[in-house]
Amino acid sequence: MKLAIVFGGASYEHEISIVSAITVMEKLSGYELTFVFCDQDHTFYLIDRGNMKAKYFASGDYKKAPVLTLTKGAFVQKRRLGSTEHAMPVLNLIHGADGEDGTVASLLSFFDIPFIGPRTDASVLSFDKRMTKWFAAGRGVKTVAYEELHAAAEHKVSTSMPCIVKPSRLGSSIGVSVVKSAAELDYALDVAFEFDDSVIVEPFIAGVKEYNLAGYRGAEGIVYSIIEEPQKNEFLDFDKKYLDFARSGEVGSAAIDDVLAVKLKMAFASIYEGLFEGALIRCDFFVIDGEVYLNEINPIPGSMANYLFADFPAAVADLLSNLPRARRPQVDYKYIHSINAAKGK
Repeated sequence: MKLAIVFGGASYEHEISIVSAITVMEKLSGYELTFVFCDQDHTFYLIDRGNMKAKYFASGDYKKAPVLTLTKGAFVQKRRLGSTEHAMPVLNLIHGADGEDGTVASLLSFFDIPFIGPRTDASVLSFDKRMTKWFAAGRGVKTVAYEELHAAAEHKVSTSMPCIVKPSRLGSSIGVSVVKSAAELDYALDVAFEFDDSVIVEPFIAGVKEYNLAGYRGAEGIVYSIIEEPQKNEFLDFDKKYLDFARSGEVGSAAIDDVLAVKLKMAFASIYEGLFEGALIRCDFFVIDGEVYLNEINPIPGSMANYLFADFPAAVADLLSNLPRARRPQVDYKYIHSINAAKGK
């Protein structure tokens, strides 16, 4: 089965995307894979499988690789005599900006290239933590209370300490701080505002139970992964999440009862249905006093959350066989013809 993996992007999570692509490559050994790297200047390069190593990209050697452009249905490699089209489904594996904000989804949709990943509207709603909360509320899924601050406005925080400060549009815990006293608040805000001009502040709940659940819509409906209880210290910081992006071994299921498992799956389905078709996503949940709260949506999870599925290659195949098809209007210019006819032209 042919599949192109698109990775990189102009994002703070650029390097993480490279790690994810290398890990997914190893997990999809039975696939005929093509690797398309997007650099920080938004140039696409065709990368040989043998060069899928972190040092290759860090050294800049990728710039010697063939450059790709886009045409309807394919990436195109121009040659001295003609060109070669690489027409196949795409796995969008660009984390953060470009990949998760809807840019690449819009690009692939525009050029009519089938792809695994969130569509544009799903990307917009899940990339921005504020919009995620609005969306979850509309779907009847609880989220933790929060307040929003803007870089250009007064930074007055009413949330009690301890609290957690997050850039609104960034993942992998980049720019996130746990604030335990008012003396630490200004510094935490300065850090967050380095990455975004919008910041959200939430109460920090020590020892809260956290569970991760991934899934996608396949031939038989939503397919759920195992439910994982991530191991963490105070919270999942960047270093911990960075290691997660390279995970390829399976993890054990969380020790929870059937009632909670059903609640988590119901919350996941409420988020997924009618918006995320075509994507494999991971939702991170809190459980507080027996109630499920959405913490965040990972529309392109690290290494595609391969470690949560017993047969990841089969999951990708199932997803590829059930990608949504865009509705495209048939333009026949009948209105223009009728207007011209009425004017005698």
